[in-house]
Amino acid sequence: MMAPGQTTPCVGCAFEVDHVEGALVHLRNHDVSYAAVARAPIEEIETWRRRMGWRFRFVSSFHSDFNYDFNVSFAPEKAHGGTIYYNYQERQIPMEDLSGRSVFYRNEDGEIFHTYSAFGRGTEELLTTYVFLDLTPKGRDENGPYRTLGDWVRPHDMYGKGGTVEGNGRYHAADEASAEST
Repeated sequence: MMAPGQTTPCVGCAFEVDHVEGALVHLRNHDVSYAAVARAPIEEIETWRRRMGWRFRFVSSFHSDFNYDFNVSFAPEKAHGGTIYYNYQERQIPMEDLSGRSVFYRNEDGEIFHTYSAFGRGTEELLTTYVFLDLTPKGRDENGPYRTLGDWVRPHDMYGKGGTVEGNGRYHAADEASAEST
């Protein structure tokens, strides 16, 4: 969602976690916890977590290999011109961070097991906004320059306020985007 020093989260990752809040009470009452992981230091993450009103646990993988071990973060030389292993295949994607979901189980002895992972479009079943849009005549209406959710998704507090999204999913507010172009 956020690499160290990034001032805005990926719009796709923010969109994904926006769908978590309503499920939290049900998960907690089924002995399931939820945590989001980002590479940024926890202080940078917490600024956004508070701004967006997210109540779930966020953890930082800063100074660890966690994101790299689960094939959702990649060294710059691999991401920009190299080949990465993502979504169970070798591919070329010019991004250092991509989305993924993993499930872990802790048994009575405290041992932790990795039981499930999904990446990219394999995580869409948890995004109810897509379910609603897919029922409408225009569907997702991803007809902009990227033909992805980056064409229309914004941080939920920025709809109707302009701004732009880069191909890597980073949102820039209208005043920030105009300042960069001058």
